Amino acid sequence: MSEDERPETEELVTEAPSEREEDEFLPRRELLDQIHEAIAMGDKARLNDLLEPMHAADIADIIERLDPSRRRDFLELYAGEIDGEILSEIDEAIREQVLEQLPPEVLADAVREMDSDDVVDLVEDLDEEDREGILAALDDSDRAAVQQSLTYPEYSAGRLMQSEVVTAPEHWTVGEMIDFLRAEEWLPEQFYHVILVDPRRHPVGYVQLGRMLAAKRDALLGTLREDSFRTISAYAEEGDVAYAFNQYHLISAPVVDKDDRLVGVITIDDAMAVLDEEHEEDILLLAGVGEDSSITDSVTETLRRRIPWLMVNVCTAIVSSLVISIFETTITDFVALAVLMPIVASMGGNAGTQTLTVAVRALATKSLTTGNVWRVVRREAMVGLLNGLTFAVVMGVVAWFWFGGISLAGVIGMAMIVNLAIAALAGVLIPLTLDKLGADPALASGTFVMTMTDVVGFFTFLGLASMVLV
Repeated sequence: MSEDERPETEELVTEAPSEREEDEFLPRRELLDQIHEAIAMGDKARLNDLLEPMHAADIADIIERLDPSRRRDFLELYAGEIDGEILSEIDEAIREQVLEQLPPEVLADAVREMDSDDVVDLVEDLDEEDREGILAALDDSDRAAVQQSLTYPEYSAGRLMQSEVVTAPEHWTVGEMIDFLRAEEWLPEQFYHVILVDPRRHPVGYVQLGRMLAAKRDALLGTLREDSFRTISAYAEEGDVAYAFNQYHLISAPVVDKDDRLVGVITIDDAMAVLDEEHEEDILLLAGVGEDSSITDSVTETLRRRIPWLMVNVCTAIVSSLVISIFETTITDFVALAVLMPIVASMGGNAGTQTLTVAVRALATKSLTTGNVWRVVRREAMVGLLNGLTFAVVMGVVAWFWFGGISLAGVIGMAMIVNLAIAALAGVLIPLTLDKLGADPALASGTFVMTMTDVVGFFTFLGLASMVLV
């Protein structure tokens, strides 16, 4: 069992170093042991000393590894050191538990340090009472910015953006801009562009900080604007935002409302976080474990997410069993069929999963479009047919030597060709159909593909056996 798969009942991972622990970006086992010991002994000073040089993301990772009781002990010792950066790095699955255990004054200080987009991410899933408690800790302007972001649809650019934006008119000089930046105290901790706006606050371009600093003080900002400039609607899906950043190599992009007025900015770290979440969601949905599944989930939460899909699989398995029952007499007369049936179904399922994985990923990255869909379908059909011919020969030879019948070898060979060709087509056509219907192609594609390959495989193999061998 890997480190990430260990049950939540463990207090802290202290087993022998795995390959993952040898990664230079992860805390070493010795350090984890020392942190564990400091928590067990209630040694606050020692714990603070150990965590002081660590990055916020690593501290958040340690918090996530602790079981609930040990996490409470940790927070009692370290709560005063929890800041906005650490809080924003903690996994959403346990963040609410951490919030409940933080003293109000510590939580208020941490929230004040966070950018507006991180505050939105923190409070958007909380109930109204908890949300208002956190928002009350913010200054009036910051609270208004967060509340404005919360008015946009969930999973939209408006929820993803930060409202802290550095702007300037395009007629300003580099010298004026630099003097302005030096005089202001409200600037975001990280920003990459100065957004150029007109008098109505419509963005008309942006200038990279590096290019601005390399220019002379009397150069006009308007002459330094970047060709990569593009705006994003506050109502755009966050998946489309991540695609735009990846496709056009953006570092940041201004966000506009329905009147094209500037309301915020999205930076590359937020876009890449969305891209990572999209990948993770696809994997989890393909596996049928729920898009919000996490190793920090409790037993009850894990069961609640997995049982519905297992129930669906039971139903589809019953359909496959009904197909087998049609040929009960044939199977009784030729026991070899029962031995070879799982091979036909397994090969079809694996071939379908291969095609399905490629198709779902291509749809998510928008590389599979109406312009190339039929070329991809034809390619997958050809690959499925050639795979079928290859393994028809392989399994035909195996069946011949194993059971000594040329007819049985021909039956399983034909079944292989049909099932692998159908599996390849199903692997690409099923997610395409779900996508056209507006459903997530990863949501149920795996179940449909496996059902189709099982049903087609059993029906073809047993049907041909009934005609040829009986």
